[in-house]
Amino acid sequence: MTDRISTLRLFCRVATTGSFTAAGKEINLSQPSVSRIISKLEKDLGAALFVRSTHAVKLTEAGADYLARIEPILSALEEANHLVRSDGKLQGRLRVGVAISFAVREIIPRLPDFLAQHPGLHVDLVLTDSRQDLIDQAIDVALRFGPLSDSTMVARQLGVTRRLIAASPAYLAKAGTPQIPADLAGHQVIIGPSSMGSTGWSFKKDGKTLSVKVEGQLMVSVNEASTAAALAGMGIISTALWGCRAELERGELVQVLADWEIGTIEVNALLAGGRGAKPSAHAFADYLVESFRNSASI
Repeated sequence: MTDRISTLRLFCRVATTGSFTAAGKEINLSQPSVSRIISKLEKDLGAALFVRSTHAVKLTEAGADYLARIEPILSALEEANHLVRSDGKLQGRLRVGVAISFAVREIIPRLPDFLAQHPGLHVDLVLTDSRQDLIDQAIDVALRFGPLSDSTMVARQLGVTRRLIAASPAYLAKAGTPQIPADLAGHQVIIGPSSMGSTGWSFKKDGKTLSVKVEGQLMVSVNEASTAAALAGMGIISTALWGCRAELERGELVQVLADWEIGTIEVNALLAGGRGAKPSAHAFADYLVESFRNSASI
C-alpha cells in the first residue's frame, strides 16, 4: 500500500478504530506496517496526526482537523466509483444540514420521491437552527437563508421567501390588532432565531422605511417553537411564509400589518467542495430546485 488514496483510507480507519492493529487486520497489514505508513504520512504533512500510547492511538487536534477534511473527499470518491460501476446509480451517504422547521415543513415531505429515485442512497438530516460548518460537521449540502459570504462552494438558489408578522386570533382579540408599525411597541413580541440580537423590526411602505423597537417576555432558539408560541396566544412573531403557511391557511394565525413589507430572504443549497462536490449533493440540489420551482413559492 503505497498510493496516497490508500494511505488516506488507512488513516481514516486508524482514526475510527483507535488502533493500528485493528485497522491493519481489516486489510491484512501488520501493526508495524500500518505504523510505518502513518508515520510517513505525518512526515509528508509535517504534523503529528496521532498521539500513541501502549493501549490506543488518539487523534491530535491537527489529526482531527485533517480527518474532517479528508472523509468527505474519500466519500465523494467512493460515490464516483459507484456511479461508474453501477450505471450512474447514486450510492453511499448524503449529509444534509438544514434548519429544524424548514426540514419538517419543506424538506422531509419532498424526501420520499427523491429516495425512491435513488434506492441505494442514504440521507442523514443534520437538524439545527444554528449555522453549520460544512467541513467540521462533514455536511455535503447545507440549506441556508439570507445572503451568502464569499465562498469557493457552489450555491444553488431554491427560491426567495417572503417575511411577515402574524399572531393568533385569540391574542389579537385580547391585545388588539396593530394598525401601524408603531402599535407594536405596546404588544408582546416572540423573539425567534431570526430576531435574536435585534432590537427592532424594519417596515417599508410607499418608499418609506420605519424601524420599530420590539420587546417580549419569550425568546426561543428554534423557529418552530416561535410558531408554536404564537399559536398558544403568547404574542406576535416575525417569520418566513413557509414557517407558518399551514397555520395561516387554517386560520390558526392571522397576518398582521399585511400592507407593510418586512423583506424577503433567499434560500440556497450550498454544496461542500464546490463543483467537485459529491454527485449525490449535486443531484439533491437539482431535485430541490426543480421541486420548489413546481410548487408554491417558499
